[in-house]
Amino acid sequence: MVFTQQVNTMNKALLGASILAIAAISVGMMTEQAFAQYMGTVGEGGKTGKNTLEETLKLAKDRVDWAKANPSTGSGTPYLAADGVLGASAISAAVFGGIAAAFFIRGRSGRYAAQGRG
Repeated sequence: MVFTQQVNTMNKALLGASILAIAAISVGMMTEQAFAQYMGTVGEGGKTGKNTLEETLKLAKDRVDWAKANPSTGSGTPYLAADGVLGASAISAAVFGGIAAAFFIRGRSGRYAAQGRG
């Protein structure tokens, strides 16, 4: 009897170590190296197909100037649309709130509900 308990404990430890090893190996296999964005340089022909730092800064400045010149266009984030920030939050709250309410209502009655408390 004691030997069987020791074998079961060893089997559980071996199983846990195996799962941990598989998880560690799979995470190592799924991750990739991340590199900084390559901006490129201007070659002799004038273009390399990549933006230089100066070109990127000029584009960013132009975007800021355009946004200041047209304040009525907003930031571009649709807060009240269904695919926007508040719309998606409201839809998520309604869905998960409905599920939670169904669980709470079903939990007050049923086979394992405490007698005399509801």
